[in-house]
Amino acid sequence: MKCPLICLAAISTILGGRCFAELPQGASAFLDQHCAECHDADVKKGGLDLGALKFDLANADAFQGWQKVFERVRDGEMPPKKKPQPAKAEAEKFLSALKPELLKADAADIAANGRVRSRRLTRTEYENTLHDLLGIDMPLQVLLPEDRASYGFETVAAGQQLSQHLLARYLDAADIALTDAFQRVLKGDETFQKHYTPEMLAKERRGNYRGPDLRDGKSISWPMTLQFFGRTPTYVPDDGWYRITLHGVQAINPGEDGTVWGTLRSGECESNAPMLYMIGLVEATSAPRDLVYEAWIQKGHRLELKPNDATLKHPPTGAKGGNVSFKGRDLAKEGYEGIAHTGIDMERIYPNADHATVQKDLFGDEDVKKLNAATVDKLITRFARRAFRRPVTEEQTAAYREIAHKALADGDAPTEALRIAYRAILCSPRFLTFVETPGKLDDFAIASRLSYALYASMPDYKLMEAAKEGKLHDPQVLGQQVDRMLANAKARRFVESFTDQWLKLKEIDFTTPDTRQFPTFDSVVQESMLQETRTYFADLIKRDLSVTNLVESDFAFLNGRLARHYRTEASVKVGEGLQKVKLGAKDIRGGLVTQGAILKVTADGTSTSPVVRGLFINERILGNRIPPPPPGVPAIEPDIRGATSIRDQLAKHRSNESCASCHQTIDPPGFALENFDPVGVWRTGYGKNNKGAQVDASGTTPEGGTFMDIHSWQRLYAGNPDQLARGFATHFLTYATGAPLRFSNDEALEKVVSTTTQNGHGMRSLIRAAVLSDIFLSK
Repeated sequence: MKCPLICLAAISTILGGRCFAELPQGASAFLDQHCAECHDADVKKGGLDLGALKFDLANADAFQGWQKVFERVRDGEMPPKKKPQPAKAEAEKFLSALKPELLKADAADIAANGRVRSRRLTRTEYENTLHDLLGIDMPLQVLLPEDRASYGFETVAAGQQLSQHLLARYLDAADIALTDAFQRVLKGDETFQKHYTPEMLAKERRGNYRGPDLRDGKSISWPMTLQFFGRTPTYVPDDGWYRITLHGVQAINPGEDGTVWGTLRSGECESNAPMLYMIGLVEATSAPRDLVYEAWIQKGHRLELKPNDATLKHPPTGAKGGNVSFKGRDLAKEGYEGIAHTGIDMERIYPNADHATVQKDLFGDEDVKKLNAATVDKLITRFARRAFRRPVTEEQTAAYREIAHKALADGDAPTEALRIAYRAILCSPRFLTFVETPGKLDDFAIASRLSYALYASMPDYKLMEAAKEGKLHDPQVLGQQVDRMLANAKARRFVESFTDQWLKLKEIDFTTPDTRQFPTFDSVVQESMLQETRTYFADLIKRDLSVTNLVESDFAFLNGRLARHYRTEASVKVGEGLQKVKLGAKDIRGGLVTQGAILKVTADGTSTSPVVRGLFINERILGNRIPPPPPGVPAIEPDIRGATSIRDQLAKHRSNESCASCHQTIDPPGFALENFDPVGVWRTGYGKNNKGAQVDASGTTPEGGTFMDIHSWQRLYAGNPDQLARGFATHFLTYATGAPLRFSNDEALEKVVSTTTQNGHGMRSLIRAAVLSDIFLSK
């Protein structure tokens, strides 16, 4: 954002004292005096020839360039600080001359083409939509290519593609989904229910034994390092959702916090298929209790239950060759910590919809055994209306009805004819993309945009009814719908999808911390970190708490294992999992920015960089967009030994004029977070055991505020809620509409911010105000 060479790249100006007649009156002299000297065709400082860009605002590239010029002058970033600065009145005259032209051109383009270009469903939205449309619950995302993020979000149309290859993948997914739905209706739901006693769980002897210890009628798993230790013969017969009940779960030799932490995972649990899928965390306490989980498990996979706390002492296996033997041993008496239980129940479930609901989704109120050509036509129209998320005409459904009639003529059963027609509907652009025309959105387009923003799926019945009645242009009705939807259980999809992209939580597995440097980090801690951030964000929305909680708060959500990892003194109750806790005045865990998930995704597993973290905080929290670095500028690589401070390396880097201005904005929040290592633990020095160079977390913000540590940095930005509100609203609107905000959206954005000032910019209020804005309600 602050790099002058990047900023000036956009300037279409007068060079060598010449005037461009097409420039607005009052702009030529300013550019000639303050910009042309360094960036004409001869000097090309930074490799930039500023005379090559014309003042043609109908050209997208030229418009973006002039927009950057305007913003850099407005924000005082151009000319560079070392150059003579224009008088305030002179700069304001230039801005006043340029702004109307930019607004006019931008508004004209939006009126003609819309701010949001054609956008399709992401693979997450596609899966959720088929779940809600058909009543199924099977994972479908894995069948589709990953979506590419643009402006930080997969929903942004500019980063999306719709190729023949992708359409084929959608077709495959539609086939699988429809087959599952029709089979459930026509053949009934599959059932499976089985109880496994501790004796049954310890029976498996095929190959190397890595199962539980059987002692005193209990199944006990110990913290052995052997891969797949704790696996059980709990193979499931089919892909599906299962409810797993662990009976009488109890900690053996619990530590000072009264618990033993572990994980319940599924997989083949064999070396030829090492992938394991997290089902949930196991918090075993001294008092036995039942723990219930629900998870999708693949056919032939089984459960693995084991203590997974890296701080525990690991017992020897008692055998050679990858085997485990408990013969003649009593690990409990030897002081090892373990997790015991008295048996496992497994039951096949259908969490999304029961049999009757799936039948209604596919066949409405029609009798499946009495379908004919007329009822098939009626059902196709009904299905198309639901799939396209708006009323349909005879002409729009004609092709699908024709497909079904041909199938009937070829001798197919009516149910098969319907399945073929439904398949075609699920591959239609009207299903895969958002139907929006330039200008104000109609009620059905508003319903779709709102639903995919807050449910990541198709509109529910109440929202569609409001659209049918033409009520969604009423601010009061639309605001009520926002509040209703955010209180619905489906809003958890928004929390997960939005935080995965906005905060990059989906990248938490991209790096694996070095076990030699961070031996106490484990899968329990990582899963707890994800739960912490998502629960915290959901709570901010639920209670409409101020946006300042993004940087500072007096509460956190922790469980016992995470509290121990953070070394916090906050009081956590045993056995209650993730819970809200009060933080003391000196506790450094307040706010979103100090949470482990954020700190981990902004580190590389071995070291931290103020540049990486600073860039993240600027763009994701503070709302500052940072341009890419100039060509040929090498990245700063931290000294992984910790002998040299990263601050010292950056000081040399910033001596380069082309880097200094950008790093003035990037580095401060990164410095403030340097006391946190790559796994989110507080440190005072770099290197192993904090014995390297000492951490210096002080700095100066671009606005001139000074801070000595993370606490003082937090206070500075908590005191500027307007900036935080503006940043959050920008990200939400980008995610929710499918396009970044434009130059002419500034006024509407400021209205969103000002509307929520009275209640301290509450998070739910910001979302509601954003939805009610012209930005959200227009293409």
